[in-house]
Amino acid sequence: MGGVVDLNTILVPFSLFLTVGYNVFLWHSLKRKPSVTAMGMETWRRKAWFRPFKEDGEKMGVLGVQTLRNSLMETILISLTAITINIALAAFTNNAYSARHSLSGSVFGSQSGPMFCLKYLSASLFLLTSFLCSSMGVGCLIDANILINSSDEFSSPGYAEMILERGFMLGVVGNRMLWTALPLLAWMLGPVSFMVSSVALVWGFYQLDFGLRLPVSEAS
Repeated sequence: MGGVVDLNTILVPFSLFLTVGYNVFLWHSLKRKPSVTAMGMETWRRKAWFRPFKEDGEKMGVLGVQTLRNSLMETILISLTAITINIALAAFTNNAYSARHSLSGSVFGSQSGPMFCLKYLSASLFLLTSFLCSSMGVGCLIDANILINSSDEFSSPGYAEMILERGFMLGVVGNRMLWTALPLLAWMLGPVSFMVSSVALVWGFYQLDFGLRLPVSEAS
């Protein structure tokens, strides 16, 4: 029993600290030097893309709606995926709870009732947060589409750009929450699988966020 407790009390906090620490590091890099991050590069490119709409919104409005279509569909897909996984998770919780005793041993970790509920509740919380953020992101992108085509009548171009950036940021948060929930689902198989999944997730995030470099001349 001691081995089980040691695995849960060491590997699980280490995995959580690794994931949270990486996101804090990413946020700090995005604020201090956005040109070294992929999200900072995308924000810079969106501002450059949005500049013609400020000058001639009537002619560029249709182009803006067509360009934002793929981002809108991606955010909708993330939202649907998150809520579908959460519904499936709730549907299979009862059967998995009945069969939890078959996963015995130090590798699988503690399978007690409170620990089992903690595993599924934590995953469900991240999935619901992903659904909520993605849904709000969809609403912001739809509003941005409307404001781009009628910015002179209802609002300023600066307000439309703010709503657009808010929609993209909520979409990114929803995407990250969905991927972060996957190691929590792997936690059902034990703290070892949770740690391995967390390390693989952080490595994948790092390749996406810092794999591409923007030249200094272009970023300036």
